Amino acid sequence: MAVAIDPLDKTEEQRAITEMVRQFADEQIIPNAEHYDQADEYPEPIVEQLKELGLFGITIPEEYGGLGLDLTTYVMVVEELSRGWISISGVINTHFIGSYLLMKFGTDEQKQKYLPRMATGEIRAAFSLSEPELGSDVQAIKTAAKKLDDGRYEINGQKMWVTNGLRSDLVFVLVKTDPDAQPRHKGFTCFIAEKEGGVAENTGDYAGLVVPPQIKKLGYKGVESTELVFDGYKCPAENILGGEDAGLNKGFAQMMDALEVGRANVAARGVGIAQRALELALRYSQERKTFGKPIAEHQAIQFKLADMATQVDAARMLTIRAARMKDAGERSDLEAGMAKLFASEAGRFCVEESFRIHGGYGYSKEYEIERLYRDAPLLLIGEGTSEIQRMVIGKKLLQRHKI
Repeated sequence: MAVAIDPLDKTEEQRAITEMVRQFADEQIIPNAEHYDQADEYPEPIVEQLKELGLFGITIPEEYGGLGLDLTTYVMVVEELSRGWISISGVINTHFIGSYLLMKFGTDEQKQKYLPRMATGEIRAAFSLSEPELGSDVQAIKTAAKKLDDGRYEINGQKMWVTNGLRSDLVFVLVKTDPDAQPRHKGFTCFIAEKEGGVAENTGDYAGLVVPPQIKKLGYKGVESTELVFDGYKCPAENILGGEDAGLNKGFAQMMDALEVGRANVAARGVGIAQRALELALRYSQERKTFGKPIAEHQAIQFKLADMATQVDAARMLTIRAARMKDAGERSDLEAGMAKLFASEAGRFCVEESFRIHGGYGYSKEYEIERLYRDAPLLLIGEGTSEIQRMVIGKKLLQRHKI
């Protein structure tokens, strides 16, 4: 009798949580995604269920009220959520990066103050690097903070593409604190900017932070992507990530560390959307008939299905490897870059092939693949473009194999 081999070698706990999230995606996310996508409406009832499932605290330690699970389990969960709809995973993703930054670099006081409420989803986090005039060149950040006589820091500048920018209560924001620093990356600090969730123009303690109307997008709808405008926003020194003594001008390295897990996270989203595209193609190709037989019996379609399935499996393996290395405490910048590059491209490839298999119906909003076709391109850009990943991979390869 053949023994079923699980190449991912999931633990019982991992199997249980991924099955639970898959069922949640099948029953709650997929049937409702079309409505929220069409209306570009925040999926509040689904987000409330994410809270009940404990997914806002998935990697937050149990001592702070979280589930205390590792990055490998997290990327498995992200795959299942993204298989349902990548916008749902986006609600969790930026929050997860905020909690990662706190757990790794935060002071004990910062952890006690934020993590218990983050674990329940009572408060939500966002993180912010990008600006209107910079793309991949993070060191070109213009948003700046200067210290005032009362010890607080005043932040001025404009940030862009902030997922959960409106509804978040905390934004982990990278700003310039030493304009003369050489090299440039030694002059940046990560602040934990508190704000009022859901409020466009903050007042009182949070005055000087404005959230303009959300950016209209091709896909990735429902979850908001916004700008943040800091205009005289005052931030106490204790809200420097890691505290003023340890954290001032250390923000660049902190954010780059977070991007490493962020890349594994985007890779998992690519696997999820690729998996769903494959499922839709398998089903449609067996139901649709041409020339007197299901199109799945045509060799041209079988070749497409074969390429898609191979890319899904390869992307999944690369993603799990990157996560497991990070969990083991090893540097995984090279592996996370590879996973992000391959899985995001595999997501795009599988969605496009599934779209072709659907023929004219793929262009219709009646079919789910149309939404996937608009959502997939985001993954080629977020957390570093494919070109940036290739630069990272190339540099790291030469560092590791220096002669």
